[in-house]
Amino acid sequence: MNPVQEPVSDDDADRLVVAGRSYRSRLLVGTGKYRDLQETRAAIVASGAEIVTVAIRRTNIGQEKNAPNLLDVIPPDEFTILPNTAGCYSAAEAVRTCRLARELLDGHSLVKLEVLGDEKTLYPNVVETLDAATTLVRDGFQVMVYTNDDPVVARKLEELGCIAVMPLAAPIGSGQGIRNPGNVLEIVENAGVPILVDAGVGTASDAAIAMELGCDGVLMNTAIAEARDPVLMAASMQHAVLAGRMAFLAGRMPRRRHASASSPLHDAIV
Repeated sequence: MNPVQEPVSDDDADRLVVAGRSYRSRLLVGTGKYRDLQETRAAIVASGAEIVTVAIRRTNIGQEKNAPNLLDVIPPDEFTILPNTAGCYSAAEAVRTCRLARELLDGHSLVKLEVLGDEKTLYPNVVETLDAATTLVRDGFQVMVYTNDDPVVARKLEELGCIAVMPLAAPIGSGQGIRNPGNVLEIVENAGVPILVDAGVGTASDAAIAMELGCDGVLMNTAIAEARDPVLMAASMQHAVLAGRMAFLAGRMPRRRHASASSPLHDAIV
């Protein structure tokens, strides 16, 4: 089986809507940590992702005219490019980076905002994130925002005008999976915008759990790029996100303390 050829959705009616545009795939992927641009493209194609996030401060998308350009392998006419502010530690840095991205991408207004708190944990600086979100929304950007798994902060970011809120599942690049599903569920149940788990996914089951909680999508990079076989892992993530979404829509059986026979005995023939 060629994983690249697998469908990204079994139901075209159930689509992710971001900034007024619908997507068949609910998996978003990053572009860092791959061996080369060829592997980057192969993994992204295998994932079925249609939205691809790019770290503007770390990746060449036209800033360096004579260097390899990431957009040569993930062209904007094939993917929705989601510039992000990875590596920014203040609101001012993040705002400047988004404005640079808009200039490089011909007025592109969709961005992923992340403002980090420190280099060791890469946890978000919530105060600076709120400040940057306020400025960017006022400046006409469509902001998808990385934050912690605090339901109060998630609600505030939505109130500020962010079009999607992206709580972490665990620290960036840790692969620990969803450490606080209760908080993620609380955010999902009270949101009026898409909620996408961002950071902490390590393997396919983590992605499936995020979707089973009702998240609208999952964003990942390290879990794919640092796998032994990134292309195969990317394909597995596509299936996991789809399976988790289908399970959420189907509605799981209730958990019970004791057994419940699949074949009840009261109608048994003896």
